[in-house]
Amino acid sequence: MAKKKVEEVEETVEAAVETEISEEVLVEAKAEELSPEGVQTEAATEAPAKKAAPKKEKAAKAEPAAKKPSKAKKAAPKEADVADGSSIHKGKRAEKIGVVASDLMTKTVTVRVDRLIKHPVYRKYVRKRKKFMAHDELGAKIGDKVRIIETRPLSARKRWRVVEIIQKAEL
Repeated sequence: MAKKKVEEVEETVEAAVETEISEEVLVEAKAEELSPEGVQTEAATEAPAKKAAPKKEKAAKAEPAAKKPSKAKKAAPKEADVADGSSIHKGKRAEKIGVVASDLMTKTVTVRVDRLIKHPVYRKYVRKRKKFMAHDELGAKIGDKVRIIETRPLSARKRWRVVEIIQKAEL
């Protein structure tokens, strides 16, 4: 009974070491893509030696230490890009266009966004409406058509920001 448990523990340790090695290979591949073509990173030159090493717990402990320098090297090209004047791409944020429904709060407006959805059974287009609370530095009034963009949470219910006023309301 005790031998089976020891064997199972050894198998799980070996599996963990194998997954760590595969993760390290992925990290090295990404580091090679980011680094210039002629220059290799230290982690990439050390990888073949680590693969040949026996799979023991000591090797598993040594591998996380090797990952840290490669992460630092990944951050270096980003800083160089910023110095060149180009911006870092943070990802596409959701944008919506809607009509201001309320502007009673200070620096906050409620934007009503309308959209058409095809009903799954009846195949008829149904109008859906949703209200979003948005941070407003531009001074939008009721009836203005505005573009809002997703942002970090600004309050309990406010996660959007008014980017531009597309069309002013007719008085």
